[in-house]
Amino acid sequence: MPQVTGLGGAFLRASDPQALYAWYAEHLGVTASEGGFTFPQKTQRAVIAVAFFPKDADYFPISQPAMLNFQVDDLDAMLDKLIAAGVSVDPKREEYDYGRFGWFTDPEGNRVELWQPS
Repeated sequence: MPQVTGLGGAFLRASDPQALYAWYAEHLGVTASEGGFTFPQKTQRAVIAVAFFPKDADYFPISQPAMLNFQVDDLDAMLDKLIAAGVSVDPKREEYDYGRFGWFTDPEGNRVELWQPS
């Protein structure tokens, strides 16, 4: 029987996609190819989560239909790097058994989550 074997990607609308790709490359160190950002399977440190939120949930802005979550190897260093570059970073950081989380806002106003798996 056919089955899903993994997440193929996340897709967001942007006012200026090329500028947003360049911003993510500069600040997060990810580079885009013709189809967007790709992450070789060998670089993944944990499973990929897919979660559905109620339309009125306040975990990310209600006006934002989706939120990106990037896995990082050092949450504090990445957020400190973003702060030093003048990026709007939420001072809140959360820790759970499965990892640590932090958030920033990209130039298009999207709240983005960073996750350092345990």
